[in-house]
Amino acid sequence: MSQGGNGRDHHNKAMTVWLCGGGIRSGIVYGTTDDLGYAAVENVCNVHDLHATMLHQLASIMEAFTVKFKGSTPKLSGVEAARVIQDIVA
Repeated sequence: MSQGGNGRDHHNKAMTVWLCGGGIRSGIVYGTTDDLGYAAVENVCNVHDLHATMLHQLASIMEAFTVKFKGSTPKLSGVEAARVIQDIVA
């Protein structure tokens, strides 16, 4: 997916993240995309789930972390419900 050749190229329906250490299982691939690599189709998670998992592995209570932003104090894991991705935790 491209922004007409100007700016950055990105996909809004799939992402690749590399994690190591911190109690994350080694040597695994979690999730798959369609044949074009356009959209996640298996073990779909979002950025909030990723943040919740990282905060969990840091032994942090994710509900306790907030950041002041434009008059509100959203959680680092987002305003929507987030889940820890247990399948990647060692």
